[in-house]
Amino acid sequence: MIMAVVPRSESDNVLHALVSAGHTATFTESRGGMLRQAQMTLFIAVQAQDLEKVLDIIKNTCYSCVTVESTKAKQRSDLAPESSTSEIGGAVVFVWDMDRLETYR
Repeated sequence: MIMAVVPRSESDNVLHALVSAGHTATFTESRGGMLRQAQMTLFIAVQAQDLEKVLDIIKNTCYSCVTVESTKAKQRSDLAPESSTSEIGGAVVFVWDMDRLETYR
Protein backbone atom coordinates (compact mmCIF):
# COMPACT_ATOMS: atom_id res chain seq x y z
CA MET A 1 0.00 0.00 0.00
CA ILE A 2 1.26 3.43 -0.93
CA MET A 3 0.00 6.65 0.62
CA ALA A 4 1.28 9.66 -1.30
CA VAL A 5 0.66 13.25 -0.28
CA VAL A 6 1.03 15.47 -3.35
CA PRO A 7 0.28 19.14 -4.03
CA ARG A 8 -3.26 19.72 -5.27
CA SER A 9 -1.87 21.47 -8.34
CA GLU A 10 0.03 18.33 -9.37
CA SER A 11 -2.53 15.69 -8.41
CA ASP A 12 -4.25 15.55 -11.82
CA ASN A 13 -0.93 14.80 -13.50
CA VAL A 14 -0.14 12.05 -11.00
CA LEU A 15 -3.59 10.47 -11.32
CA HIS A 16 -3.47 10.62 -15.12
CA ALA A 17 -0.01 8.98 -15.17
CA LEU A 18 -1.14 6.25 -12.75
CA VAL A 19 -4.28 5.44 -14.75
CA SER A 20 -2.33 5.48 -18.03
CA ALA A 21 0.03 2.89 -16.52
CA GLY A 22 -2.90 0.68 -15.45
CA HIS A 23 -3.09 1.61 -11.76
CA THR A 24 -5.88 3.16 -9.73
CA ALA A 25 -5.95 5.33 -6.64
CA THR A 26 -8.40 6.43 -4.01
CA PHE A 27 -7.85 10.07 -3.08
CA THR A 28 -9.00 12.73 -0.67
CA GLU A 29 -8.24 16.41 -0.30
CA SER A 30 -6.15 17.44 2.67
CA ARG A 31 -4.29 20.44 4.05
CA GLY A 32 -1.15 20.49 6.05
CA GLY A 33 2.46 21.30 6.32
CA MET A 34 3.99 24.47 7.54
CA LEU A 35 2.39 26.60 4.81
CA ARG A 36 -0.99 24.81 5.06
CA GLN A 37 -1.01 24.21 1.32
CA ALA A 38 -3.85 22.30 -0.36
CA GLN A 39 -2.80 18.69 -0.82
CA MET A 40 -4.24 15.51 -2.27
CA THR A 41 -3.66 12.27 -0.40
CA LEU A 42 -3.60 9.22 -2.69
CA PHE A 43 -4.01 5.63 -1.54
CA ILE A 44 -2.65 3.18 -4.10
CA ALA A 45 -2.79 -0.60 -3.63
CA VAL A 46 -0.05 -2.28 -5.66
CA GLN A 47 1.50 -5.70 -6.02
CA ALA A 48 5.10 -5.94 -4.78
CA GLN A 49 6.43 -6.28 -8.32
CA ASP A 50 4.79 -2.96 -9.31
CA LEU A 51 5.95 -0.93 -6.31
CA GLU A 52 9.01 0.66 -7.93
CA LYS A 53 7.08 1.45 -11.12
CA VAL A 54 4.42 3.34 -9.17
CA LEU A 55 7.04 5.16 -7.07
CA ASP A 56 8.78 6.21 -10.29
CA ILE A 57 5.49 7.58 -11.65
CA ILE A 58 5.05 9.69 -8.52
CA LYS A 59 8.70 10.85 -8.60
CA ASN A 60 8.49 11.81 -12.26
CA THR A 61 5.23 13.77 -11.96
CA CYS A 62 5.72 15.67 -8.68
CA TYR A 63 8.22 18.48 -8.56
CA SER A 64 9.17 20.79 -5.77
CA CYS A 65 10.02 24.42 -6.27
CA VAL A 66 11.55 27.11 -4.13
CA THR A 67 9.57 30.20 -3.27
CA VAL A 68 11.19 33.40 -2.00
CA GLU A 69 9.30 35.64 0.36
CA SER A 70 10.37 39.09 1.45
CA THR A 71 9.97 40.01 5.12
CA LYS A 72 10.78 43.21 7.00
CA ALA A 73 13.55 43.00 9.55
CA LYS A 74 12.09 43.30 13.03
CA GLN A 75 12.63 46.73 14.55
CA ARG A 76 15.31 47.51 11.99
CA SER A 77 13.34 49.57 9.51
CA ASP A 78 16.49 51.26 8.23
CA LEU A 79 17.75 47.97 6.79
CA ALA A 80 16.63 46.31 3.59
CA PRO A 81 13.96 43.64 3.90
CA GLU A 82 15.18 40.11 4.52
CA SER A 83 14.09 37.26 2.32
CA SER A 84 13.33 33.69 3.27
CA THR A 85 13.08 30.68 1.03
CA SER A 86 10.79 27.70 1.36
CA GLU A 87 10.61 24.54 -0.68
CA ILE A 88 7.06 23.67 -1.70
CA GLY A 89 5.61 20.93 -3.82
CA GLY A 90 6.99 17.46 -4.33
CA ALA A 91 5.50 14.41 -2.69
CA VAL A 92 5.68 12.67 0.66
CA VAL A 93 5.25 8.92 0.22
CA PHE A 94 4.58 6.21 2.80
CA VAL A 95 4.82 2.52 1.86
CA TRP A 96 3.67 -0.39 3.97
CA ASP A 97 2.99 -4.10 3.54
CA MET A 98 -0.56 -5.29 3.97
CA ASP A 99 -1.19 -8.67 5.53
CA ARG A 100 -4.79 -8.73 4.44
CA LEU A 101 -7.11 -7.01 2.01
CA GLU A 102 -10.82 -7.72 1.74
CA THR A 103 -13.46 -6.36 -0.57
CA TYR A 104 -17.12 -6.62 0.43
CA ARG A 105 -19.82 -6.45 -2.21
